[in-house]
Amino acid sequence: MLAGALPAGLLGGVATREELDTVLGGMPHNVTTEMDLALWALAVRAREHRDLFLGTPPEALAAAYAAGELPDIGLAGFLAKYGMRAAAEIDVGVPRWEEDPAPLFATIANYLRVDDPGQAPDARFEAAAARAERMIGTLARRARARRPVRGRLAVFLLRRSRELTGLREIGKFAWLPALQAARRQLLLVGADLVRQSRLEQAGDIMFLTLQEAGAAVRDGIDVRPVAAARRAEHEREARRRTVPGALLSDGTDVEALAPAPPARDGVLTGMSGAAGRATGRARVIRDPMGAHLEPGEILVAPTTDPGWTPLFMTAAGLVTETGSPVAHGPTVAREYGIPAVICVRDATAEIRTGQMITVDGTAGTVRVEPE
Repeated sequence: MLAGALPAGLLGGVATREELDTVLGGMPHNVTTEMDLALWALAVRAREHRDLFLGTPPEALAAAYAAGELPDIGLAGFLAKYGMRAAAEIDVGVPRWEEDPAPLFATIANYLRVDDPGQAPDARFEAAAARAERMIGTLARRARARRPVRGRLAVFLLRRSRELTGLREIGKFAWLPALQAARRQLLLVGADLVRQSRLEQAGDIMFLTLQEAGAAVRDGIDVRPVAAARRAEHEREARRRTVPGALLSDGTDVEALAPAPPARDGVLTGMSGAAGRATGRARVIRDPMGAHLEPGEILVAPTTDPGWTPLFMTAAGLVTETGSPVAHGPTVAREYGIPAVICVRDATAEIRTGQMITVDGTAGTVRVEPE
């Protein structure tokens, strides 16, 4: 993080924010990027069966895969390595890709719609890496002429940043197998309780505390009413389009105390996530499960995590309602060389699918173009 932050100060007046962001394109050692490229490789193998994968709903493909009725495109190997991942994957209650690969089939279908070889994710990643290396060379020459000592130190740090920043994703990735193992065990216990008529379905164990689950196992307590009530509450709450970022102790929505300023001339303001500009049709997606994203569209989402990043590989840009410049979404966006604007309040409500928008990741703005 220091290697990534210090060059901006050392190269003040020498390099722009966009140029520094370019250096972080196509970084090595990022497990999330490697996962996305591995999924692209599956799509390449699926081209032989393009009509099948494009013409069949993801849920039906997932069922066919479970029944052993799909052509082998290497999905079993992919799931062996990445099956513990999912959107919102740090929640042990969320099904993993190994349980439900439907989101992967939806993404493969998106990849199969890429007709321009230059827009292929692996080509875009390699192009971003090449631009990064060229930019380091450009900044090195410029800095040596204007700030020899600071310039040499800055270039050293830029190269270290390229080598190290991608490793940030390993921290989360490393403990996902533990969550996966915990979920597997909980579901086994849930299945036992179903057989003993103490739960309606194995997954309902996720709506119990450990103490309640233990009481059901040891003391034979019927926990079906408790689990059913909580599942119903969960399903109701999941229908909310937005969730407050922070609440006061009396339930006040903090954001409501300071309403967002109205958009001026169709411009929504957020925070820079990845530098650059892109114009394209918006695609508002609130859940990556089965999401459809055409190549060149701009993804507009409430938030993102590694489970969303396969969609980035064909997107022209990214807009989110929450986030941080060092979060997974903007980090991967910089690697693919796509502009990103984060923390755009109510973006999924203010922007409609199909609208032409311009994302300025350098300025942190999103312009809704007149129709």
